[in-house]
Amino acid sequence: MKTLIKNAKIVGISASRPKETDILIDSEKIANIDSGISPKGADRVIDVTGKIVMPALMDMHVHLREPGREDKEDIKTGTRAALAGGFGSVLAMPNTEPAIDSKEIVRYLKDKIKEEACVDVFLSAAITKGRQGNELSDVEGLAKEGIKAITDDGDSVESSQLMLEAFKKAKENNIVVICHSEDKTLSKQGVLNLGFSSTCLGLRGIPKSAEFMRVARDIKLAEKADAKVHIAHVSCKESIEVIAKAKKKGIKVSAETAPHYFSLSEEDLWNFDTNKKINPPLRNEEDILAIKQALADGVIDVIASDHAPHTENEKDIEFERAEFGTIGLETELAVAFTELIKKNVLSWQELIDKFLISPAKILGIKKSLIKVGASADLIIFDPNKEWKVSKKSFYSKSKNSCFLGRKLQGKIERVFYKGK
Repeated sequence: MKTLIKNAKIVGISASRPKETDILIDSEKIANIDSGISPKGADRVIDVTGKIVMPALMDMHVHLREPGREDKEDIKTGTRAALAGGFGSVLAMPNTEPAIDSKEIVRYLKDKIKEEACVDVFLSAAITKGRQGNELSDVEGLAKEGIKAITDDGDSVESSQLMLEAFKKAKENNIVVICHSEDKTLSKQGVLNLGFSSTCLGLRGIPKSAEFMRVARDIKLAEKADAKVHIAHVSCKESIEVIAKAKKKGIKVSAETAPHYFSLSEEDLWNFDTNKKINPPLRNEEDILAIKQALADGVIDVIASDHAPHTENEKDIEFERAEFGTIGLETELAVAFTELIKKNVLSWQELIDKFLISPAKILGIKKSLIKVGASADLIIFDPNKEWKVSKKSFYSKSKNSCFLGRKLQGKIERVFYKGK
């Protein structure tokens, strides 16, 4: 099967301006990139004049919920959602039921992925057995099974000594530790950011210190072990300041944020929308500006969704009782385009770096951009299309999006994965 894409404005191929050209796909590979490629012999021709063509992206923070909570999401539906969002690769988090903490569970999931996934799925494993924070998982054995990171995502390892041992084991096995940095003695039973909104709404708040003080601890332990540390879902200015200082010091630290942290604030919770109940919580306008600046400065390396599917009965209840989390795979590129590209915070090249180059580098995964001989994993994106986020548009099994009802600019028109 040969597909010819005509008049493509390609991004993510170099630091230069986007180049308008043609792309010939032959079976699974990119066979030619040039101007004026003849349509002769092509099985189909797609004219993408005015559209953007970019490599399929990577999301390094996704909850597929399998095994154990397939009522929320599973490998099949989660990877379809990823594909619809323009992602050819995802890293699955290990806070499943049971947790991904053994070679046996990893092997089971690898078989399921081979059968049911429609994108590349890489696995992370739990730092501690059962994510209970008491005993390290078999990091060496898990690394031999091909896991790309260890994390107790959803929880922070309370014991500093155990966390130090985790960093040492991760270094020995050349994998990264992903930190959900939250001191629960400070966050306690909070449900949104501690501040004006929590006071006005009469809800218990989560202070920023619960995040940034634990970020500082995790980075300090990583430095002591001379290991790689990745800080997940950064939400506040103070965490950014800690990370920036660590990078200047030469510590092996990287960081991510999610689209909701640079597009929504605590004021968006005034209607008690539980789809916007997220951990860490939505912060204030000062934090939004700080996150955008950190993305532009390179202090934050990665944009990831923290795709967290929940059922209706876990969200459509009282705010205090509702689960934390929002889905995000199918909206994050449009949110990033709307908030970062359109507002001149990032260039297209910088956005591809946050969505593909940096996560691949952090996880030690080889991913090609758009070039001859590379796998034909491409997105055709219409930057002029405006659309409204609705439940009926989602491929995800769950519909708990914090962007429901919001108008976004930029729509994925087609996705190619291995030429299909």
